[in-house]
Parts: sequence; C-alpha cells; structure tokens
Amino acid sequence: MTDSVILDVEQLTKTYASGSRTLTVLHDVSFSVHEGETLAIVGPSGSGKTTLLGLCAGLDAPTSGAVRLNGIDIGPLSEDERAAVRNQHVGFVFQTFQLIPTLTALENVMVPAELRGNRKAGARAKELLDQVGLGDRLHHYPTQLSGGEQQRVALARAFTNSPKILFADEPTGNLDTETGETIQRLIFDLNRSADTTLVIVTHDLTLANQTERILRLRGGEIVSDAAPGAASDAVPPSYRAVGS
Repeated sequence: MTDSVILDVEQLTKTYASGSRTLTVLHDVSFSVHEGETLAIVGPSGSGKTTLLGLCAGLDAPTSGAVRLNGIDIGPLSEDERAAVRNQHVGFVFQTFQLIPTLTALENVMVPAELRGNRKAGARAKELLDQVGLGDRLHHYPTQLSGGEQQRVALARAFTNSPKILFADEPTGNLDTETGETIQRLIFDLNRSADTTLVIVTHDLTLANQTERILRLRGGEIVSDAAPGAASDAVPPSYRAVGS
C-alpha cells in the first residue's frame, strides 16, 4: 500500500423518491482508500452496500457529496465520460458474472482491451485465462462453463486493462463453498500480482476478514471502519443510531 489515495468519498448521500416519501439509502458517507489497499464493505441487506459500490465506480450519480477516483472528480462527468474513466481505471466482478453469451471465454476477456484499441488484447486474454486455470476453455461459450468457470472468466476480464482499482460485488454469492474459496484465492492472488486496489462488497465474513480493512454499514451510514477483528470497536464519532 502507498500513501496515495485512489478512492476518496466525501459526504456521499443517495436518496430516491418513493411515492410521496423520500428514501435515503446512503447518508453522509465519507472514507478514503489508498493505492494497493484491500477493503471489504459489509452490512445487513438494505444497508446500502451495493449502492455505495455503484457510486464509487461511477455507475450511478449521488444525490449529494463527491467521489474522486484516481484523482478524478466523477460527479460532474457525463455518463459517457464516467464510462471512459471506468474503462481506463476500473475492473469489475459481479455476483451474476455478466458475460456476453454470444462470445467465447477468450472473446469475453478481450472486450475491455478491444474497447481501448489494444492490438495485443488476445495475448493478454490468453495469459489471464491461463492464470485462472482456464487455458483449455478459451473457445467455450458461457453456457458450456460451470458457474465457477464463468466467474473465473469474469475475473480474468476484470484484470484485462490492468485496472488501478477492482470493485467486486458479492463475487462468491452464487457459488458453492468450495468454488467460492477458489474464487477468493484467485481474487487475492491476481490482486497482489497486479498491485491493484481491491474493494469488495460481501456478506461472507470469511472473505471480508482476508482484507486489510472492513467498513461496516447499517441503515446507510458507516458504523465502523477498522482492521478485521477490531471493526466493532471503531465507531466513528458522527455515528447516529438507526432511527435517531
């Protein structure tokens, strides 16, 4: 980890209109992540974890507050400009794999590099598929792969452009325990070899405890932010109990 901040979140709030009421999903969330750091975001269902991840990655815009990704304030950017920032700096792994069904494993992994005009996309994709143990599945389509194999393709795709930061949303949520452990190991192995910053949303505390830091959400607010094993003792002074 370096002293450079790769992700800076400041007073982030997200609300939605729900009939005549306003639903606050996130309230005044602030934290920073340094280059090379590994962070897990945990909390009960409905606590705002996935919403927070989407805002950090520029998949959605906040109601108020700011997100700076690799020094870029992504709030004022258009959707196309945010997409360009993501393609340049960000990798994603989702619970549902999100592979393109009409493309082979190799072609799926090549997509992000091809969007950047990288003429060596094929060689890079083969290298990554070898790293995740799918060197013999290059020309298989998603329907010909198991769930674990599909997630390995998605993981390889996430590292195609050598991202500065990897966002993973419940990466083991659709997998059995053994397969999930394999994916966990690959995420951390690839992350270390690429020196990538890692932010994971997960319900799996075994996975969360492998990170350097756990940020806990409840009711759309941060209730603790600390190293594994100490998270419950680090309640920010600004914490207000849910319902207060």
